[in-house]
Amino acid sequence: MELQNIITDKIVFGGNCIGKIQGKNVFIPYAVPGEKLEIRITEQKNDYDNAEIVNILEPSKHRVKPECKYYGICGGCNMMHIDSEAQTEFRRKMLWEMLENNGVEFPLEKIKTVTGPSTGYRARFQLTDGGLSEKRKNSIIPIENCLCAEEKINEFLKNTEISMRPKGRIHFFGSDRVINNEDKLVIAKNQEKVVQKVIQSGKSSRKYKFKENRYFAGTAASPENEVTVQISDKTLTFDVRGFFQSNMFVFEKTCCLIRDILWNCDNVLDMYSGCGSLSVFAADKAKKVTLVEHNRDALVFAEKNMMGTNHISYGMSGENWVKNCSYSCPKFDAIIIDPPRSGMEKPVLDYLSKSGANQIISMSCDPATHARDISKLCKKGYEIANIWLLDFYPNTSHIESLIELRKKLD
Repeated sequence: MELQNIITDKIVFGGNCIGKIQGKNVFIPYAVPGEKLEIRITEQKNDYDNAEIVNILEPSKHRVKPECKYYGICGGCNMMHIDSEAQTEFRRKMLWEMLENNGVEFPLEKIKTVTGPSTGYRARFQLTDGGLSEKRKNSIIPIENCLCAEEKINEFLKNTEISMRPKGRIHFFGSDRVINNEDKLVIAKNQEKVVQKVIQSGKSSRKYKFKENRYFAGTAASPENEVTVQISDKTLTFDVRGFFQSNMFVFEKTCCLIRDILWNCDNVLDMYSGCGSLSVFAADKAKKVTLVEHNRDALVFAEKNMMGTNHISYGMSGENWVKNCSYSCPKFDAIIIDPPRSGMEKPVLDYLSKSGANQIISMSCDPATHARDISKLCKKGYEIANIWLLDFYPNTSHIESLIELRKKLD
């Protein structure tokens, strides 16, 4: 197609810049707002076009040369062509616009940020056949280093030829915060999980056959796959094959922030608790913490991490807990919720709306579903006290956020 000129307007969720040609929206990757570009249309749709940059006619003052030689080839980063300070501001605006689009009113200037280093921040890593997947292709890039990875990951990449790296999709966790491994690096071993039972105690639920407190099956002892990290004044253990946050710098600040804003109270609910990483900090402010997590493998580690605290654990989905167990629980003064990317399950959202909790602290890895769910809570008697952009993934358009809601006074 013929080349055309365009002036970009803003970055939208997903990382592409948007501009208009004859009134039609055009999405352009690797652009910066306010640039004059020469582009080529690569795909035409009814409502919009996709394009690629041919020439940068008038670059933005925020445009920088990407330091990574894999940039644009690897499927990871998509904002490394923008200086780090501007990146954070663009992500903050994207979060605000997503909330605005869902009818959630909150001043942009009041959205705070939790930040860390712009490079060398990623401790949790995944390699496929020793490399990274190439963008939009079914091929592997045999990388020698990653600018986003922590030093321990890059030491492995530098010192291990690709032919000597594990085959298949393998999880790594490398950080100076690792305290159970001399190399500060844990590489997942390909072995089957063995099921075990943990401490057997608690009362049976009359309506639900699954027993409530610390009675569920989970990951077996496979110490070679366990990672223990130091986060502030806590130690947290998890399976390298399971989910854990990747950016320890921002994660530590977030955990401490949640503890700081959480009111001293009797009962706290941690919905979608995972391995209990937030519950551990909540236990400093609450007399009792209730954990709900459908992944019983993760919940076994939560039991280990919560040892010595007053808590109760339910190994089931949020929906099942609401339907079968919530009736027997006390009223919660505060609720922490960190749902999957798909957002809160409808029964969970309905429960939160009627819970009467004075404080809800909601953390999310998807601004679209977060904005949707927060909008519904704001219509059910809650108001926003604070919003934070959690800048977990610099050089990408990935957005995580933390929103504190408080019950409106009658």
